[in-house]
Amino acid sequence: MKGPKETGSMGRMWNLYKMGGLTPAITSMFGSSNAQQMAFIRSMSREQRKESAMELRLSEMEAVVFDLETTGFYPYNGDEILSIGAVIVRGREFAEEAPFYRLVNPNRRIPAHITELTGITNEMAENAPDLMQTLHDFMNYIGKRVLVAHGSGHDKPFLNAALWRTSKVNLTHRILDTMMIAKWLEPNAIYYGLDEVLHRYGIEVTERHHALHDSMMTAKLYFRLLERIADRNVHTLGELYAYLSRH
Repeated sequence: MKGPKETGSMGRMWNLYKMGGLTPAITSMFGSSNAQQMAFIRSMSREQRKESAMELRLSEMEAVVFDLETTGFYPYNGDEILSIGAVIVRGREFAEEAPFYRLVNPNRRIPAHITELTGITNEMAENAPDLMQTLHDFMNYIGKRVLVAHGSGHDKPFLNAALWRTSKVNLTHRILDTMMIAKWLEPNAIYYGLDEVLHRYGIEVTERHHALHDSMMTAKLYFRLLERIADRNVHTLGELYAYLSRH
């Protein structure tokens, strides 16, 4: 996907960056810290494109289950990420690594209904790190692991928009969507929202619309789905993608 065309001095700076890495001009324009974070994110994206995860066995695969809270639904029309939550899993177990949770300063007012839904106030967001810092920390947490989300049609565009705006790269990690897996396993169900699927699998709902809580509940759902996937003699990420592509 092509990003927006850069013009003027900003475009010249990006051309310098693409040609020569961390030039003094880029460092001066964006600040040393932001330039280093940008370089790290771009490096992660390049390395990820070299990886092939299709042979990974689901029973052993490391993944990052994540969720975003946002100011709305339109990442290319002014809405921003408010928080990111994530947990690392190995196969059907939580890993020992600590969970990830960050608030993000959206540099805009949070709509009242979003505050009511998420509990994130303008005062909380104003004191949070900016998007670049949070993306740097999140990409470092992810590493080269596969991503898992429920309803990634919301989360992936926001991550892509944020990565493009800050670092001129797109998300290159593989993503498994537990909503799509549930649709494959339960083609006759009517509802596939997180609340409904959690209820069908007997998973306790703790605090909804909190990025970390939603990530942990989605991880527990992912564990249950992996059990049913194994029952269908599907064992690798490539095999799972092949089945999902047919449904």
